[in-house]
Amino acid sequence: MSEAMRVAHFTNTYKPNINGVARSVSTFRDALARLGHQVFVFAQQAPDDYEETEPYIFRYPAVNVPQFNYSITMPHSRTINKLLPSLKLHVIHSNHPILLGDVAANRAEKLGLPLVFTFHTRYVEYADEYTATYVPFSQAFVGGIVVDGLVKYLDRCQHIVTPSDSIKEDLAEYAGLTDRVTTIPTGIDLEPYEQADGQAIRQQLGWKDQKVLVSVGRLAEEKNVKTLLAAVAQVMKQRNDVRLLLIGDGPLRADLEKYTQDLGIAKWVNFTGRIPFDQVPAHLKAADLFCFASVTETQGLVTMEAMAAGLPVAAVDATGTSDSVENGRQGLLTENNSQALGQAIQQILDDDSLFTKLKAGATAKAKSFDMLAQASKMVAVYEQAIADKKENRSIHVDMAQLKTKLKDRYKE
Repeated sequence: MSEAMRVAHFTNTYKPNINGVARSVSTFRDALARLGHQVFVFAQQAPDDYEETEPYIFRYPAVNVPQFNYSITMPHSRTINKLLPSLKLHVIHSNHPILLGDVAANRAEKLGLPLVFTFHTRYVEYADEYTATYVPFSQAFVGGIVVDGLVKYLDRCQHIVTPSDSIKEDLAEYAGLTDRVTTIPTGIDLEPYEQADGQAIRQQLGWKDQKVLVSVGRLAEEKNVKTLLAAVAQVMKQRNDVRLLLIGDGPLRADLEKYTQDLGIAKWVNFTGRIPFDQVPAHLKAADLFCFASVTETQGLVTMEAMAAGLPVAAVDATGTSDSVENGRQGLLTENNSQALGQAIQQILDDDSLFTKLKAGATAKAKSFDMLAQASKMVAVYEQAIADKKENRSIHVDMAQLKTKLKDRYKE
């Protein structure tokens, strides 16, 4: 359609929270605006001291959970319900299957609008991990509840967006979903990474000619940071010019700081905590190599950003990361153990020709992540969803295939 679109994004998490979903919504909002479209964001209530700097952000009441640095959104607002019809929306885009995701689906149905859903998270895998740690029920029981809710939600959608091909492949394998499913990674505004200068940070931290490894992510169990730290310790035993910069915060920070002491590498590891997003490019540019051990990524966004900063990659070969990095071209991908990861890090640091090759590959690959190109793909999805809504077409899950796959997954 030729006219500018008006799109509503519903998300349970947005600024000032910084995570993958919030980053995705923010990036697509900015890119769509540059293409001439208008995006309204409906999200959780922000803290009282947060200054709203963007237009058209509408907030639902929320309850803050400090220990998880997260807010649980209350999915009801009479004011917003009255407002929505006046926005004359073309599409409603949901980023979660629950809470404001339910609101998005209900409002889309009531207003006769197409519903697009981004499948950001491997929900069943997260449910399995959470159940194993916290919940006194079987994984099959909890997994069944999660899948049932997802299926009912997907059936309400005109289109599903996946941030990586691996998630798209999972949907095809488990649920028989091949039509109206499109992979569109969250794009990157490449300019800040290309223009960033890391020298000031190197001088500030006194790094001189040292080799600086960097990793970015939440300091939580699912990010597999201990494997990374053990790998780096292995490298530091062989080289005395290596430092590690860990950008991010989370519930395991104190435990990880103690672990660096146990490994004998504490004085060579810098924990930055959370830093403003606009400072991340310079911190990445201050480093020589990006290292990553997470096995739960849906897209590998932080790895993409590292490559945009011109960094080669040493990482565990896992979904999300492997969607962004080709082994031997932009980095080295390894088995999920500290010895293999440590060997890859050392191989890149020790081999100047390999380092140069991977760095050039990373810089070239990053150009495919441009956010305007990804936003243009999203516009095409919206156009398809609008056409499908007019023809009363929606997603259809193959229940027989799904039941068979789940039975295999949870068999004793």
